[in-house]
Amino acid sequence: IHLSTNTTNELAGPEGDSFALHFSCTGQRTGKMHTVWVRLNAVVFFGLSVLLGLSILAALSKIGHANRYKPVVHKLELNKLRSLKSHGGVDRALLSFDIHADLRPAFHWNIKQLFVYVVATYETETNPENRVVLWDKIVEAIDPDEDKVIKQDGVFVKYALVDQTDELRGKDVKLQLMWDHMPLTGGLYMGEQSKESTASFTLPAEYK
Repeated sequence: IHLSTNTTNELAGPEGDSFALHFSCTGQRTGKMHTVWVRLNAVVFFGLSVLLGLSILAALSKIGHANRYKPVVHKLELNKLRSLKSHGGVDRALLSFDIHADLRPAFHWNIKQLFVYVVATYETETNPENRVVLWDKIVEAIDPDEDKVIKQDGVFVKYALVDQTDELRGKDVKLQLMWDHMPLTGGLYMGEQSKESTASFTLPAEYK
């Protein structure tokens, strides 16, 4: 782009002679800068488009993997009930459990980490379904394979089993392992232990 402005003025000199002043303005430098920014803008947006496309392909490449390859839960059951008491007007139970699970099948190149947690499920008259998280753990893809296999007995709960009211006594409680897949690219999605393989226990009818 070349912009040019020419202006000519005639002025009278000391002796009455006239002479001309010539002004010229060019926009060549501005045009070059404008071209550079346009090209830089095109390169940047092309690079972002490529990254977006690769991210989408990466996310699509592992669709269905979670259905075919799940953590293997060998054991998840009550170890010992420590207490069942009324606490601030609500029932609270403290317990420990045994957990043996192999998380390695859930990992692939697009998984950054798994958020694993143990959930207690039970029914009451007030709520048809109650779910309470008792314990959780983060397992990262960079962890060694032995850390992706959980084999612990007598694990004390991180969070107490607390009912909204006072209806825990005498209830059947089911323990289930659940996990969240956290990928490098793509959306977060959940998985859970099959309900057929879960173990349950019954809380005592009286406080202890």
